[in-house]
Amino acid sequence: MAGKNSGDNRTRTSVSIFIIAGLCCFFYLLGAWQRSGFGKGDSIAVAITKTAGENCDILPNLNFETRHAGEAGGTDESEEVEELKPCDPQYTDYTPCQDQKRAMTFPRENMNYRERHCPPQEEKLHCLIPAPKGYVTPFPWPKSRDYVPYANAPYKSLTVEKAIQNWVQYEGNVFRFPGGGTQFPQGADKYIDQLASVVPIENGTVRTALDTGCGVASWGAYLWKRNVIAMSFAPRDSHEAQVQFALERGVPAVIGVLGTIKMPYPSKAFDMAHCSRCLIPWGAADGILMMEVDRVLRPGGYWVLSGPPINWKVNFKAWQRPKEDLEEEQRKIEEAAKLLCWEKISEKGETAIWQKRKDSASCRSAQENSAARVCKPSDPDSVWYNKMEMCITPNNGNGGDESLKPFPERLYAVPPRIANGLVSGVSVAKYQEDRKKWKKHVSAYKKINKLLDTGRYRNIMDMNAGLGGFAAALHNPKFWVMNVMPTIAEKNTLGVIFERGLIGIYHDWCEAFSTYPRTYDLIHASGLFSLYKDKCEFEDILLEMDRILRPEGAVILRDNVDVLIKVKKIIGGMRWNFKLMDHEDGPLVPEKILVAVKQYWTLGDTNSTSSQ
Repeated sequence: MAGKNSGDNRTRTSVSIFIIAGLCCFFYLLGAWQRSGFGKGDSIAVAITKTAGENCDILPNLNFETRHAGEAGGTDESEEVEELKPCDPQYTDYTPCQDQKRAMTFPRENMNYRERHCPPQEEKLHCLIPAPKGYVTPFPWPKSRDYVPYANAPYKSLTVEKAIQNWVQYEGNVFRFPGGGTQFPQGADKYIDQLASVVPIENGTVRTALDTGCGVASWGAYLWKRNVIAMSFAPRDSHEAQVQFALERGVPAVIGVLGTIKMPYPSKAFDMAHCSRCLIPWGAADGILMMEVDRVLRPGGYWVLSGPPINWKVNFKAWQRPKEDLEEEQRKIEEAAKLLCWEKISEKGETAIWQKRKDSASCRSAQENSAARVCKPSDPDSVWYNKMEMCITPNNGNGGDESLKPFPERLYAVPPRIANGLVSGVSVAKYQEDRKKWKKHVSAYKKINKLLDTGRYRNIMDMNAGLGGFAAALHNPKFWVMNVMPTIAEKNTLGVIFERGLIGIYHDWCEAFSTYPRTYDLIHASGLFSLYKDKCEFEDILLEMDRILRPEGAVILRDNVDVLIKVKKIIGGMRWNFKLMDHEDGPLVPEKILVAVKQYWTLGDTNSTSSQ
């Protein structure tokens, strides 16, 4: 009798589950039909989300936790997927547009060979960049500032070359970063204290900084706790892996150089620019490099120069350079600064600080009576692959307004570019609407991925940043966001992003980004694939995302359903676990969300399946 009751109970339970599942699916689809206006994409939207409705669970088997080991998920055998193979081991640290072999075929004059030189379409790799054996997820911030796992960037040359300058030390299975630099071997903290006695670093006036020739970015690393975010850059040169180390530490950095091409930043973007023994010839070519720094420096901003030739009278013997050369070098720098309306406000030891005047009208006559030329009226934010100009960018227009709030107030205040009507099609009302929209979107993301606020993701990228709404809504001292402005975007709003106290960069996603493999923990892209629909291959963009994403890193894509269907098919062969799901407003919104986690695999691993 007991056995019979047990069997009946199992039967009833099975029937109940079936009925509940059926009702769940029925009411889901009924509600969808009732709300339907039979608009564009409605039938596709219901079809795509049917599986989610049937399961009453939109994210089965998608785990965002770090496990340090790949786990294969299920695949949809009804859909043919082209499996993308691992690249050859020699490409483990491949940087397509800063490839060393290709670089050596270009002229060395003015650092041209260290600038971006991307491979043509026929030479692009169509494979997955492998992580080195033993790769592990970086330490969480702030431990990552001081320690990097050796396996992630196994290059010891800087530990020898910069040993007495305290750049980096090798200790067992980790690199330790004491915080030193060529100009501050005793540590970045003391050096920043010295700067803070002149520059208002602590009160939010200085929020965005540019570090030219950054080394391993210790200056930027130690500015973080003072609520200053530094964009650091250095070339891929004999100082092996310096930018890679910076990003492994959790510090914003890109591969870059001051050569012949304008920097990929908007005008009047940074509150402070910095060079600490960066080996940049500032006085050469009549100060053209200083003119480029002036373009990106906000009126009232600061330029810090530490090291040669500052205080050459005392240091020329230690630097082992002729005093006549150093004297001439400093003379040229001082002359260029005067033409740029920069006022020297401090010179102490080997560090000099200039401040760019907020109102350059007082020295405009001096500029007109000199060899300096004011740039012709044009867009000073049009920079992608454009040559530097021997002219001074005028202060008027394109932001730099004195009404800019201190940080963090400026993060949510109306940016001056928008308040002054300088961004076509973006009114104050539209800016506020964008803020609300991204607050809602990010709230939905946090329900999908509960690790977003925990510090699990330190280096985050928004591939199509718009007004910076994603980064602003997500803002947290545990992480930072690289806001990328596609060069083909309808509206150039990167200047607005900087006015909010965020950082970003111009980039064309038909090309590789200026970074090493495995340097971002989370990548977000809204509308990116629709933007590039007829511009370049989706596979190339997705392979670049895979290159720069860490193993077990996360991806959030937001786009129209028809576009994401095409993206999903490619991702099926990429060693990503993924799920396509509804917009937070329901199944009838044609815009969908695709979330993914890159599987953990390294050189020699064979696991290559992806889940749906």
